[in-house]
Amino acid sequence: MQSKTAILSGPAVSRPTPLALYVHIPFCRTRCTYCDFNTYAGMQTRIPAYVEALQREISLVAAAAGDRLPALSLYFGGGTPSQLPVLTVQQIVETCKAAFSLDPAAEISFEMNPGDADASYFAGLCRAGVNRLSVGMQSAHESELHLFARRHTLADVFNTVRLARQAGLASINLDLIYGIPGQTLAMWQHSLQMALRCEPDHLSLYSLSFEEGTPLYAWLRDGKVVAPDPDLAADMYDWAAERLESAGYQHYEISNWARPGHACQHNLHVWRNRPYLGFGAGAHGCAGGVRYETVAAPATYIARLAAQHKPTAFPLSAAVASTSTVDDAEAMTDTMILGLRLLEEGVEPEAFRARFGRTPQQVFGPALQRLQAHQLIEQADHGRIRLTRRAYLLANRVFVEFV
Repeated sequence: MQSKTAILSGPAVSRPTPLALYVHIPFCRTRCTYCDFNTYAGMQTRIPAYVEALQREISLVAAAAGDRLPALSLYFGGGTPSQLPVLTVQQIVETCKAAFSLDPAAEISFEMNPGDADASYFAGLCRAGVNRLSVGMQSAHESELHLFARRHTLADVFNTVRLARQAGLASINLDLIYGIPGQTLAMWQHSLQMALRCEPDHLSLYSLSFEEGTPLYAWLRDGKVVAPDPDLAADMYDWAAERLESAGYQHYEISNWARPGHACQHNLHVWRNRPYLGFGAGAHGCAGGVRYETVAAPATYIARLAAQHKPTAFPLSAAVASTSTVDDAEAMTDTMILGLRLLEEGVEPEAFRARFGRTPQQVFGPALQRLQAHQLIEQADHGRIRLTRRAYLLANRVFVEFV
């Protein structure tokens, strides 16, 4: 039987590839109108039982591996992780450190809504080892925040960043949304300029999507909001890319910009198609050749973990709702699609060959030829395959060639 170490690392490497760890906190005070994530409002009374189940899942999955596996990042996502008491955050971090060999220099990221924390909360996050904060700014305009049912103001964003800096948070990201109904180019420019006034280390800019089951989707369907102009949204993206480049940010992924040394290490690990574990209700993971998703409902998640007394097969727990085996063909496809999201790095053919025994040209030759003929991909130094600049807004057209 193949060892867990070999499963994690692949045939050409003798030591395990470090993991990225993701912890999902599904609780929110209110639910945003665009959100289709696994989140729940009004369930704060379940937080203690949920955290107990979460710690149990982390420990059981780690025990199933047999070895204390290395991890290079820990990401608290949601939902709203800042709904947790800060001592609870510290307990979860300690559980991860006890279960995995978490690198002393590990990136520990924490998502937060503006206005959710005071100075003592930020000090507690720093004591827990959190060194990267991701703040959901979304917009500088009251009308757009109201459309999204966001609880914060622009002043809350400025204050949150100020308090985080004073506490010693080493890296701060701001999330913003463009392509909003009624949004003009000038409004988008103002939002981004206000974000830059905060001097963030990282920015994530997302085009608004209308997901089925959300209030925004229903409003669009019923004609209560007007669909954004895709050409205008493209202009917003292009303007932002130019503005951020002039401000010294590297456009390292389709939707992400960072100052030197501040690219999100957790997400880079996932975009490089390396193994990661997801813990919590509705979390996803992929490790040991298995892709999995846990049950979505917090109550079901809690009950399943309460009934589990022994580890199951790594990387699974009793909370897992579905699994699928990832064969080489799927892994090669994923590696191309995810790797091409990295605009400078792209896909390095020798690294691909070392992992799969074949080069991208041997596996995807005709697709690569078509894309190059249409000037959607290019070969950089050492043969790295990456998107051309004109393909940034046409990425899905590129990705479908590998499916």
